[in-house]
Amino acid sequence: MKIIILGAGQVGGTLAENLVGEKNDITIVDTNGDRLRQLQDKFDLRVIQGYSSYPRVLREAGAKDADMLIAVTSSDEINMVACQISYSLFNTPKRIARIRSTEYIRENQRLFNRADIPIDHLISPEQLVTDCVYRLIEYPGTLQVVNFAEGKVSLVVITAYYGGPLVGNSLSSLKAHMPHINTRIAAIFRKDRPIRPQGSTIIEAGDEVFFVVASPHIRAVMSELQRLEKSYKRIMIVGGGHIGAGLAHRLEKSYTVKLIEHNQQRSVELAEMLQNTTVFYGDASDHELLTEEHVDQIDVFIALTDDDEANIMSAMLAKRLGAKKVMVLIQRRAYVDLVQGSVIDIAISPQQATISAMLGYVRKAYIVSVSSLRHGVAEAIEAIAYGDENTSKVVGRRVEEIKLPPGTTIGAIVRSNDVIIANRKFKIEHGDHVILFLIDKKFITDVEHLFYQDSYLL
Repeated sequence: MKIIILGAGQVGGTLAENLVGEKNDITIVDTNGDRLRQLQDKFDLRVIQGYSSYPRVLREAGAKDADMLIAVTSSDEINMVACQISYSLFNTPKRIARIRSTEYIRENQRLFNRADIPIDHLISPEQLVTDCVYRLIEYPGTLQVVNFAEGKVSLVVITAYYGGPLVGNSLSSLKAHMPHINTRIAAIFRKDRPIRPQGSTIIEAGDEVFFVVASPHIRAVMSELQRLEKSYKRIMIVGGGHIGAGLAHRLEKSYTVKLIEHNQQRSVELAEMLQNTTVFYGDASDHELLTEEHVDQIDVFIALTDDDEANIMSAMLAKRLGAKKVMVLIQRRAYVDLVQGSVIDIAISPQQATISAMLGYVRKAYIVSVSSLRHGVAEAIEAIAYGDENTSKVVGRRVEEIKLPPGTTIGAIVRSNDVIIANRKFKIEHGDHVILFLIDKKFITDVEHLFYQDSYLL
């Protein structure tokens, strides 16, 4: 596939890294020559220096012959104009754009269509991060929650702790503990190394456990792996940008929410905008302010500014002053693994959330969604099985007969409205939504090939 990526920032660069190894012809456009040279030295791709919305630059990048254009520059307006020009002048078949401003997002159904602004798929990092944080609050104790099949089934990541009945016992005992709930342990990471889950595998404290289950049963399975945390009540948010404001608005009806904003004018705007959130003007790294606002009684402290260092420092201070759990938004990829699991409970990467959403649109039509896990090392995929025994490598075959790539697990199948936890004897049918987990994302193309023969049936 010939793909043009507009914008060589963290999102554009990471997206290129994910796609370049999958036999795609990648061209990346940016005004920053140094950044382009770095990417060209590292990956097998073509670079064009220039303004992403200029017809001349898009023509040079090959928009006329491209299969897809992905606009992820830092400017919403440039992304929109580039999609318009690629459609009007070059008829590029598929156009994806990152749009950050809520001013555009709230009018998206009227704005983004072929008759007006021809964008096929809209990616809003702020909305993606808000959804991610909301799920973490909804399920206390989780590290990541990914929904599939319109929310019917979920892949959940948690750390096993002493106090969970299954800790110190084999996986085979899970069924005896929970006879009426079907679940599948898709993977276990122990000291950052993957372990293939088998019935004889003993769960140890500190294991990072990935399980698949029908969404209503998430907390029941969690209770086998750790003592359930109490539902959160009091939340403190730092940063009143799009993400902070959006999260506060979503939470304020069900939780007690405090928001700290360092810009005085913005804090006034937020106080008028939010109905049930207490807004403070001040510095979240101010010891006195946090003490006065009883941070020691806060269940979750969430730092969401655009400054990584400020987020980390304020969260560390909040934790030292007694906040029960702290989450931070981190832009720099190198920081994420560095801080999570130390004083910082959860590090959230907007780039990874954005990449996951985009990969779902970039993959073949029978790949419904892709979600990055463990900060981009692993992936979860929802794929649709089409065809019959003669045209498909999966339809009409039992799970044990499917030649899955190394480290790949079929966790669940969604058939109509039924969630079926896969076992070795289960036979896949036409139209099934298959949820797969990959320990190593380099095998994504192999998984796609399992479903590839059926593409003409779509």
